[in-house]
Amino acid sequence: MPAPWNDHPLASEIEIAASAVRKAGALCRAVQGGIDRGALEKKDRSPVTVADFGSQAVVCRLLGEKFPDDPVIGEEDSQALRDPDNAVLMERVVGHVRDVIPDADADRICAWIDRGGAKTYSPRFWTLDPIDGTKGFLRGQQYAVALALILDGRVEVALLGCPNLGPKLDGDRADGTLAVAVRGHGAWQMPLLGEGDAEPLRVSPQADNTQIRFCESVEAAHSSHGDAARIADRLAIAAEPARLDSQAKYAVVARGEAEAYLRLPRDGKYREKIWDHAGGVLVVTEAGGRVTDIRGNDLDFSLGFRLENNTGVIVTNGKVHEPVLKAISDLEIGIFPAASN
Repeated sequence: MPAPWNDHPLASEIEIAASAVRKAGALCRAVQGGIDRGALEKKDRSPVTVADFGSQAVVCRLLGEKFPDDPVIGEEDSQALRDPDNAVLMERVVGHVRDVIPDADADRICAWIDRGGAKTYSPRFWTLDPIDGTKGFLRGQQYAVALALILDGRVEVALLGCPNLGPKLDGDRADGTLAVAVRGHGAWQMPLLGEGDAEPLRVSPQADNTQIRFCESVEAAHSSHGDAARIADRLAIAAEPARLDSQAKYAVVARGEAEAYLRLPRDGKYREKIWDHAGGVLVVTEAGGRVTDIRGNDLDFSLGFRLENNTGVIVTNGKVHEPVLKAISDLEIGIFPAASN
């Protein structure tokens, strides 16, 4: 069956981006599959470092071949990888990238990684998180390769590659999930690593506040779990939150397995990075949902690598968005002493 975006003006960008995310997802799954659980007990983070560098190298190489003038605002640079003390790490990265791109070598890989070094806004650019959800990756749980194309400050194309997210959140990971969204044309999911048709994504129709389910980060450091519990209590929500890492949460909301994802600020200073949200935002909104900050403002992707004009992120199926925002306002969440000076 032809892809639903075949006739879109950005069809070439979508196809190249999908190929890049698929290849990066295959690399990441291979690295994750080789993790030594004993090493994790020693807090060895090298596997996720290998996957981070390898994923960014693969995506930036494929984007650079087809769109050499496009900046990429990514999360990594190759400075640490070039350090002679990290020769073993470099060797591992080269090995995994060569499994995907046979002519890769250390110098090329570093150059590809550094294509993702842009930090400032431009009228056309990509933003990439090569592995979103590093602790989920290390635990063998959820993570995502997140890529988005931003034109004139608007996310136009978005892809979330979730290697461990199967057709159902609590089911077998199967071939993973690739979510693709195109502004004004819809959102779809399909297998990330296998064959399968694109199926439309639609958010849950649930409008009863008491019947909704939140999803939130596993790590409390990423969002205030205590504030989320207060909101749930305010809205009389009975269901326990689904806790999972990465922008896979956006995919879960987009396909109706949860009605809301809350990224609540823990202080008045932190601003979210664009690569942590650009891909997911379009996937949810094109599936019929809504995304704002905690004040109800749209996310502003026109200010470089941070969401400087926004505090926190609220993702819902749209139908429960206003009640969630009201609960946040009533509970004065996001009001900090430092912010009032």
